[in-house]
Amino acid sequence: MQACPCRWFIPLLGLVLAGEARGTDFVQARIDGITNTGDAMAYVLPATALGLTAYFKDGEGAWQFTESATITMAVTFGLKYTIQSRRPNGDPHSFPSGHAAITFCSAEFLRKRYGWKYGAPAYIFASFVAYSRVHAHEHYVQDVVAGAAIGIASTYLVTKPYHGWHVQPQLGAKYRGLSVSRDF
Repeated sequence: MQACPCRWFIPLLGLVLAGEARGTDFVQARIDGITNTGDAMAYVLPATALGLTAYFKDGEGAWQFTESATITMAVTFGLKYTIQSRRPNGDPHSFPSGHAAITFCSAEFLRKRYGWKYGAPAYIFASFVAYSRVHAHEHYVQDVVAGAAIGIASTYLVTKPYHGWHVQPQLGAKYRGLSVSRDF
């Protein structure tokens, strides 16, 4: 029996709508390479998370990512428009950082769903995005920390580990090795 061809369309549509709700970061002219790279990574990490669900043919994971990203951005924007703090550059809606929220949401999804093999690089990129927001004077440190916490917490609560093959390092005082397992 073939799966419904729309099963990937709805999560992808949710991701696009979440990206559109975040604003027009891509269209603004910026000179700084760190800022541009951070802005791009705010789209690349969620797309990578959703892309891996397609690669693994993991429809359940796609829905979990969509749910966690939706919760993350709803909480983030709810706080932004409730608290209404000023950014370092004087613009409104500083707290919490939406860039940090969605990238750490993506990183935690990759870590929890598919393991540290995917999660570790994603966390490095998410940390770079958080740094780029402070570097660009778009956010204070507490803004990106709060965004990261929201993204991680919402994803941690929603996401379940993938039932596939898992490879994990095993380190002890007298041994080093790899553990290979599969969940059923």
